[in-house]
Amino acid sequence: MTEGERRALEIVEANETGGRQLFGFSRLLVTLIALAWCGFQMYAAQVGTMDTLLLRATHLAFAFALAYLVFTPRKTPGHAQRGVPWYDWILGTGAVATTVYLITQYPTIANVQGGALNPTDVWVGSALIVLLLLAAWRTVGIAMPIVASVFMLYALTGPRGLIRGDLGPQLQLHAGQTWPQVVGQLFANTEGIFGTAIGVSAQIVFLFVLFGAIFDKLGAGEWFMNVAQGLLGGFRGGPAKASVLSSALNGIISGSSVSNVVTGGNITIGTMKRVGYSAEKAGAIEVASSSNGQLMPPVMGAAAFIMANNLNIEYRTLILAAAIPAFLCYGALLVVTHIEALKLGLRGLPKNELPSVRRTMRAGWYYLIPLVYLIGTLTINPEATPERVALNTIFLMIAMLLVQEAWRGRQDGRGVGHGLLDGGRRLVEAAEGGARSMIGIAIATAAAGIIVGIVTITGLGFGLADIVETVSGAFRGLFTALGGLLPGVDTASVVTVGTMLVVLLMAQLIALILGMGLPTTANYILMSALIVPIIARIAGLDTSNPAQMLPVHMFVFYFGIMADSTPPVALAAFAAAAISGGNPVATGVQAFQYELRTALLAYMMFFNPSLLLIANNRIGGLPWTEAVPMILFAFLGLVAFSAATLRYLHRRTNPVQTLALLTASLILIIPTALVWNLAALALVAGVYFWQKAGSRNEPPGVAVA
Repeated sequence: MTEGERRALEIVEANETGGRQLFGFSRLLVTLIALAWCGFQMYAAQVGTMDTLLLRATHLAFAFALAYLVFTPRKTPGHAQRGVPWYDWILGTGAVATTVYLITQYPTIANVQGGALNPTDVWVGSALIVLLLLAAWRTVGIAMPIVASVFMLYALTGPRGLIRGDLGPQLQLHAGQTWPQVVGQLFANTEGIFGTAIGVSAQIVFLFVLFGAIFDKLGAGEWFMNVAQGLLGGFRGGPAKASVLSSALNGIISGSSVSNVVTGGNITIGTMKRVGYSAEKAGAIEVASSSNGQLMPPVMGAAAFIMANNLNIEYRTLILAAAIPAFLCYGALLVVTHIEALKLGLRGLPKNELPSVRRTMRAGWYYLIPLVYLIGTLTINPEATPERVALNTIFLMIAMLLVQEAWRGRQDGRGVGHGLLDGGRRLVEAAEGGARSMIGIAIATAAAGIIVGIVTITGLGFGLADIVETVSGAFRGLFTALGGLLPGVDTASVVTVGTMLVVLLMAQLIALILGMGLPTTANYILMSALIVPIIARIAGLDTSNPAQMLPVHMFVFYFGIMADSTPPVALAAFAAAAISGGNPVATGVQAFQYELRTALLAYMMFFNPSLLLIANNRIGGLPWTEAVPMILFAFLGLVAFSAATLRYLHRRTNPVQTLALLTASLILIIPTALVWNLAALALVAGVYFWQKAGSRNEPPGVAVA
């Protein structure tokens, strides 16, 4: 392992799996707790009828225990704290005790006390909230505790609140709450901390994260990388294209952009630099491709499961709808890597340095069995639930891993027994790795429940909607005037689209800013609670209709993912820069430029729901005869936009060519008559042939990329 790879791994450990150095009893305890957590979650999925609060509170108890054992107060890579200090033993024990108290006392609170809290309940609930915020500080950063605290402070203000006072009709959006009322909302029901978000984490997300951890230990991640290198490594800029393909494949089973960077980047970044990409460009390509891994079905990070629950649709319906945008996003990124290779005049790797695709496929074809079973069952069998399918896939992979290691032990002379022992060791490592990866998700979803609970009890969303409507309404006069200047264009349509663009731009900025300090899942939960209802209200959407609401949810989800590669935070960029040796800020800026096509795709989905296979007010109602041309024109728009932002197509574009490409991409955002789509196609083709003609006219001796 190189020094850069070691630093990148430290970033992952410090921010996602816990970087504390443990030995002896504490190290064994972490492993045992992780195994117990995995066993509990698998048992809950097998039983399928566990009490809702019991499942969610136990899930949080395990997360609490591991959070205070493996995460340090300082998340500084390379400066891991050795051992568990006495105060973390106390904090962790106290946090677990609060959840145990709720599990044992909740029947009394609900049935005997009628939901009202006695003084002891309030004290224990207060302790749980404080300890949750401290755990969130360690696992997902300071932003989440600050945002949650601000929301709680807001709930306490008002004429009847703990912090009394009349803030005026413009600022006083609710009557105010007392502290016991806030604790009751967040602690003692399923609308706060133990709400839908952590429920999805406990019921579904854990199993898919464990699935990904075992799949990786099986060897599938490395196999995906070899297949991608063998298929694309020899083309122009091949290592970058292999990085895109391998990240897309790894994204099927992983929901972490930073982990994807470290997993694939230790190979792809070095090979990209070898063929001529700069350290910053190589790192940025890996960041962009790894971040987009969260868009790939079926896992799509934890946020996708919560989205399906919010929309009240089956998970299989969501992943089928999300598939086309994900493929479009990765297809456009392949074009971006090709354009960069053209700009730099790069070639691919020599064939003798690439793994044989045929031999690689023959050696690891069986890795596709669990993936085919998982995706096939999710999409075909209407009776199968995601958690049951994931659990069955885990059982299948456990058997495959043990058989694989036994066979390898027999082949290399170690013996079947030794191979089985190695298989068992790998399973323990996978279980611990999966549990560690779940700590941040469980804590983040619980802390996000604070925000959702406050929004519910105060009605904050309605007040924010009024504010956003006021801001967007200030632009109506401008759009009305603009509509009057465009001949043959309906002024009302211009005003409607223009107003929505203002609202979406505001939502985009909020998602990106929040995403600098929040993980994607927490970002999506917050945006879905606050911003999605506002967009729906201003757009006049039926919030009970999933077909109308899905584009809005996907819009904020996409920008939450973009935040992973948005400077100045951009942890994925810092991890990539550690491997590449490049400047992390420059890497993040370059990655953000590559990610602009993701932003355009988010707008495309909002204004053209057909990209999500939505037709006739129904998800999945779009015939393929209509879907194919729509997909092709959307891809054309992404290619044109990427070429315009990179200022290169066949060669460097001049200002007129850049403007033509940008115009074509903007035309294709909003579905219009076929003539406009053909006009956009003509603009792109015109620029391409203009540049081709210019290349032929270059004097001899002038190199053209």
